[in-house]
Amino acid sequence: MTDLKNDAILKTLRGEKTSYTPSWIMRQAGRYLPEYRATRKNAGSFLELCKNTDFATEVTLQPLDRYPLLDASILFSDILTVPDAMGLGLYFVEGEGPKFKHPLTDESSIQKLDIPDIEDALSYVFNAVRSIKVALNSRVPLIGFSGSPWTLATYMVEGQGGTDFLTIKKMAYSRPDLIHHILKITTESVSKYLALQIDAGADIVMIFDSWGGALADNEYEPLSLNYMKVIIHNLNLMGYQDTPKIIFTKGGGQWLEKQANSGADALGIDWQTNIGVARKMVNNQLTLQGNMDPSILLSTPKAIEAAAKQIIDDYGYGERHIFNLGHGITQFTPPENVQCLLETVRSYSTQFHN
Repeated sequence: MTDLKNDAILKTLRGEKTSYTPSWIMRQAGRYLPEYRATRKNAGSFLELCKNTDFATEVTLQPLDRYPLLDASILFSDILTVPDAMGLGLYFVEGEGPKFKHPLTDESSIQKLDIPDIEDALSYVFNAVRSIKVALNSRVPLIGFSGSPWTLATYMVEGQGGTDFLTIKKMAYSRPDLIHHILKITTESVSKYLALQIDAGADIVMIFDSWGGALADNEYEPLSLNYMKVIIHNLNLMGYQDTPKIIFTKGGGQWLEKQANSGADALGIDWQTNIGVARKMVNNQLTLQGNMDPSILLSTPKAIEAAAKQIIDDYGYGERHIFNLGHGITQFTPPENVQCLLETVRSYSTQFHN
């Protein structure tokens, strides 16, 4: 998009030349920021924060106002909006995270699962995207997102996060027909959801496969990657082939070569894979996003600077690297450490883009 004042990330996603390595941070609008905590208190609950257009807009812009060196904004929402729209009854317990009132615990509830009216049920998300686009005033691109079908299914079947995945894995191994029914319905829902985010103004879309890394090697493609491929294919068929698409399987560095054939424009990688090795694995054919360990941000400016420089050194010269953390920023991060990281990436990376 040529009307953006800063389109470095879009150029990087297309493999075009930039003068530095662009950066953004997963969960950059979050609890580590005092201004976020204040807005969250005003909202009354996390879900109200997501569902109120003004609050969602406010928290999306907070990190950009604090850190002008950020090269992208990301919609403030939650990956579990889609299962909530399916009637599973999302709610949050303080200190325990998300839970569902109506998890998919039996065959009859699974067979009844259907694609919801995404446009109506999740109108608050699209209203937020439109509002954020206006408030951004073309400063940086806006990233929309969804959870991957497999990741969403884990919450839908287990009923909550932080589990050992035994319930869903038992279903996957003993009743593959049921798990694939859930995954197909969720895939079509996510395809529509991301399309509507793009219609509302998202410049980039990202699929968070947070629990793909929990799968056995021979189960990753049939249960996770193949469904993400379908979403990308669906979006391209619907006319969104020019909107860059990022997929990120946490714990999935061993499958990067397979992910590189997914049709995605970029792959997120966590800190367990060296980014230089990853670049070789994908044969420099697409953009890589990552991949600093978020816990480094709890340390010292000296350690942060060294870690950021190491990642940039490991990636090496040329384009197609978006600097990010290997997962979401922790709530305990001192805000000044983020400034240190962004300044280091911006100043140090210029020498790699001559």
